[in-house]
Amino acid sequence: MPRIYLEEKEPIHFKFEQNQDDFVVDEIGLSWKGSGNFTIYHVQKVEMTTWDMVAAFAEYLNINAEKIGYAGLKDKHATTTQYISIESHYEKELKKFKHPQIKILGSTRHSRSIRMGDLLGNRFSINLFEVNQIQAGQIEKLARKSEKLGLPNYFGYQRFGRDGDSIEQAKKMIEGDIHIEDTKVKKFLISVYQSTLFNEWLAERVQISRDENGGKFKLLEGDLYADAMGKLFTPKNPQQKDFEAQKVVPTGLLCGRGVYRARGRAGEIEAKYDDGFLYEKGLRREAIVFPKDVELKYTKDFDKMHISFTLPKGSYATVFLENIASKEFKAKKIKSTTPLHRH
Repeated sequence: MPRIYLEEKEPIHFKFEQNQDDFVVDEIGLSWKGSGNFTIYHVQKVEMTTWDMVAAFAEYLNINAEKIGYAGLKDKHATTTQYISIESHYEKELKKFKHPQIKILGSTRHSRSIRMGDLLGNRFSINLFEVNQIQAGQIEKLARKSEKLGLPNYFGYQRFGRDGDSIEQAKKMIEGDIHIEDTKVKKFLISVYQSTLFNEWLAERVQISRDENGGKFKLLEGDLYADAMGKLFTPKNPQQKDFEAQKVVPTGLLCGRGVYRARGRAGEIEAKYDDGFLYEKGLRREAIVFPKDVELKYTKDFDKMHISFTLPKGSYATVFLENIASKEFKAKKIKSTTPLHRH
């Protein structure tokens, strides 16, 4: 099922490329204590994956890469900043660290290593090209609308790997038709399976919202909500006011064990995209996200629109752009083959 969006309209055509000048991502970190046995480094990398950047530090220090903590994966074809943690006794050695694609911007201390997910969100700054004056107005209007009404929190195409057949592989592995030895590949295929089911569920909910609620995301009886702290709850009545005030958000299922399921009408729809036999731990994911601090600048002479926005962790910049363009992007149209989602 394709990714569809709340507003049914003609697509807006623009181009963007992932490269170090036109695609910039800045990780928004947590508050670090300023003391402890670990040093938190704020690092900038250019045209390299997070794994390659971590490997460069590990090789320089002659340590296992697993001893270096990071909160999320950042794109390869971009200029990105993020936080990593290394035991503090390596501080002296790292003062001499030099790499053509990596720069240490600053450091502080903390009581523990950074873990996956230790971030608040990401700030994106992207250049859109081939944008005429009329389109510039449309893009601004739709970006502002997304700030107010939110956008469906789909997994972007990057989640599913370079090969289009990864979901078929995932299904065969889960059904026992093929055996995968590699733990990383196995984990990746399970996440592809969960993410595909989530996207299909979300597309149905978006279609219901179009049909029954004039394009605003429709809350259903039995929905499970997350509050600002991520705590899950099921209210007796859908919290329309709180949702519109961005205090609570309906969630969807990443199927697996040990996770709450929706009930009522929401549960009936969710059940179509569930797999109760999956041994992987299940999760719930926000169905809608609200971009923050959207800034736009149009350069008429160059048909260029610069757009900056902040998304919560786990959300995709390309999905925000799809929502504006009202069309689904494919991997071949973008240079990057690394994830735009943020853990």
